[in-house]
Amino acid sequence: MGRTKDAIAEGLSIATAAARLTVRNRILVETIARGGHFDSEVFADFARATLRDLADEQDQAAERVTNQRKRAWGRFSDSSGTHDYRDRDTRNLRRRANQSRGVAKELRALADDATRVNALVADARMAAWGDVEANLSQRLDVEGMTADADPDYATMRRARMDALRMVDLARLASQAKRKAKEKAASEPVDAEDSGGKKKKSAAR
Repeated sequence: MGRTKDAIAEGLSIATAAARLTVRNRILVETIARGGHFDSEVFADFARATLRDLADEQDQAAERVTNQRKRAWGRFSDSSGTHDYRDRDTRNLRRRANQSRGVAKELRALADDATRVNALVADARMAAWGDVEANLSQRLDVEGMTADADPDYATMRRARMDALRMVDLARLASQAKRKAKEKAASEPVDAEDSGGKKKKSAAR
């Protein structure tokens, strides 16, 4: 039993880490990418749903292994592949099924524990903030880099100048042409009077 309990504990740890990562990603999308507000209750509900989904996956894995064990029962020929089980594998398959069911049970217990769910959300929030902080720090390091401190400054300067010439200046030239056309189109047109002489538009 000790071996099974250890496997269940390890499986629970892995599944919890996966749930925390999923919640962290959801926090980043909802609060950073979409400009929303952090609502602990909303994310707690999402965490509970995530944990239960993971529990369902574990139950499905247990059912799949159980079916494999039933097919392997009484088969004593040589195996033709990794998942072509034989009677000698049934004990190990039973253990794996029990482990998966044990992880599923623990995940559902975790989902029903408000204190542990809130702790998971808090950890996910800290992980999300850590990602944001790291990205900001990296960007500030790049923006604040001086020529003396950056060994690649000369190479990057040439790249930036090429980008300026090929992209930015071309974009500015295109914008200038467009504005000139718009200005010409908006100017009033002179009309000819009955004597053949041009007269200014009343708008002028």
